[in-house]
Amino acid sequence: MTIRILFLLVLLTSILKTAHAFDTSRQEIKQFINNMVTQHGFEKNKIESIISSAISQESILQAISRPAEKTLTWQKYRNIFLKPERIKEGVKFWKQHHDTLLKISDKTGVNAEIIIGIIGVETYFGRITGNYSVLNALCTLAFDYPRRSPFFTKELEHFLLLSREEGMNPQQATGSYAGAMGKPQFMPSSFRAYAVDANGDGKIDIWNDWQDVIGSIANYLVQRDWQRGNEIITKAEFKDSSKKITPENSLKANDNVRSLKEKGIIFDTHMSKDHPSQLLFFDGEADEYWVGFHNFFVITTYNRSIMYALAVYQLGQEITSEINLVSN
Repeated sequence: MTIRILFLLVLLTSILKTAHAFDTSRQEIKQFINNMVTQHGFEKNKIESIISSAISQESILQAISRPAEKTLTWQKYRNIFLKPERIKEGVKFWKQHHDTLLKISDKTGVNAEIIIGIIGVETYFGRITGNYSVLNALCTLAFDYPRRSPFFTKELEHFLLLSREEGMNPQQATGSYAGAMGKPQFMPSSFRAYAVDANGDGKIDIWNDWQDVIGSIANYLVQRDWQRGNEIITKAEFKDSSKKITPENSLKANDNVRSLKEKGIIFDTHMSKDHPSQLLFFDGEADEYWVGFHNFFVITTYNRSIMYALAVYQLGQEITSEINLVSN
């Protein structure tokens, strides 16, 4: 009996350690609540009720501490997103939403294959949008994850604002462990800044309406300075293999076409000699060198990872190649 009681106490302690409600008397939470009241006109009792209903989850803290982009080689990362099943699902998605994709691509200048690549990488074409409570995720990261508390505190603020603006119940919205929402996995600040009512029905629905999803992704990239008709990325090699270098893999183009070619890097492009460019290195079974152009780095603003951006690009290319094969 004593052993059983001891076991139950240990189990209870473990549960309490991994999940707990938020105490609205904590100084940082009190400050957040007061800001929502004074800056945005929320009722104090209502905000306190919302925050106190949230649960801090250890699984969220564990997930954000090991993102795939920081723990996997390019080859392993690529294999997650370019499996034949996902490409097949992408072809099916293209056929179902062909008209919307081409219409929005023509209107915005954002390549249809990039839009479909983002949807495929982010949510497997809407299959996997996350089962975490967005409120739990954002409160956990805002108040129990000091390293990125300022960022997630701001996202929690945006989430409560958009909940009011869109007539949403903040306690019911679901998303990723980081609080990303819907089929495009928009953070709350991105929703408020870039989500659009693409079908003109008077509301923005990135959970269920594919026209709004596709239009919102395209609008995001346009607002981040996507350049219509420009190249995205191209394979590269060194004129002299003994002079290979490992670049910094910056998240912006710090070089240009002319200077890269002067350094003995060989690649094909129709971009101007002054066009912003950056040599990139991807590790794996066979190391790869690529040159990313301005539009490639626009994709990295969606998710700050060059592996993410290349996976998006390659998934889109594979899907369109399959479609072209079927068409021919």
